[in-house]
Amino acid sequence: SVIVPVHNSECWLDGCLKSVWEQDFKETMELSVFNDASKDGSAEIIEKWKIKLEDAGVPVIVGSNDSSQPRGVGFAKNQAVIQSSGTYLCFLDSDDVMMPQRVRLQHEAAIQHPNSIIGCQVRREPLDSTERYTRWINNLTEEQLLTQVFTSHGPTVIMPTWFCSREWFFHVGKFDEGGKGVPEDLLFFYKHIEKGGEVFRVNHCLLLYRYHLQAATHSVLEGTIWDYRVQFLEDRVLSSWTSFTIWNAGKQGKKLYRSLSPANRKKVTAFCDVDEKKIRKGFYTYEESEERPKPRIPVCHFRDATPPFIICMKLDLTGGAFEMNLNMLNLKEGMDYYHFN
Repeated sequence: SVIVPVHNSECWLDGCLKSVWEQDFKETMELSVFNDASKDGSAEIIEKWKIKLEDAGVPVIVGSNDSSQPRGVGFAKNQAVIQSSGTYLCFLDSDDVMMPQRVRLQHEAAIQHPNSIIGCQVRREPLDSTERYTRWINNLTEEQLLTQVFTSHGPTVIMPTWFCSREWFFHVGKFDEGGKGVPEDLLFFYKHIEKGGEVFRVNHCLLLYRYHLQAATHSVLEGTIWDYRVQFLEDRVLSSWTSFTIWNAGKQGKKLYRSLSPANRKKVTAFCDVDEKKIRKGFYTYEESEERPKPRIPVCHFRDATPPFIICMKLDLTGGAFEMNLNMLNLKEGMDYYHFN
């Protein structure tokens, strides 16, 4: 079942549904669309492609929320899944376009990896819109698909590329239906990992991933995602560590420190950095603390710091200088350090 939630998507929908029609998958396939209170011409475009797809032997199920208010992406995706019947689910956003081999290649991978969310590589349009993000999506190693789940980019295989079994989807338990401002994909991804789910990526570019300002992604607040990420890091990693170092004595590192639970703040033995000024200062005082005396955390050079590290440095931004420093220490990602930026 190809799962397409729709809300006011008339300017992209033709390309999206045409890409379903162009799939080279030889087994049975259906399209399940849920139209969430669109006010534009989306319904007419869906009708037009329903006729065309059914002529080509692809059944189309169309559900809709006919009230004046949309219920949100999580609700629309859940409804499209519930009304569908395929053994596997291929998620497709209404503003994206699949390559003809997408369903075939991800279906093959899903059979091999039953408890996985399967993703793929993407081509961004416009090409220069999110270069670092696109590089990150396409170049994570197989191990990093599981170790880099705490970074600010969100799921290591992005939602518009997801493919999984129906059985696994309901085992994880559907998308959050809180509506606008809820990162429903990130919350589902976290639940998936908590239930022992795996992450796998087909290393082919199978999706044209569009960037535009109307995307639902932009309605989620940075602060909301930050809070979920900190909680996930605390549950998954920090709960089993007795002490650790925060790599970055600047704004991001201090923000993480202040966001931790009191118990986890006590585990921070130091901040480390390369900035001579911060290192010379010698320590960071947590002024907002109720404790007396106020906690003072040492600041040292990264070469003098003790792992494990939570790294609050942005990747791919310093011309390779930060990555070189990290590699110099010969540490293992997922054991000696995790990225949190």
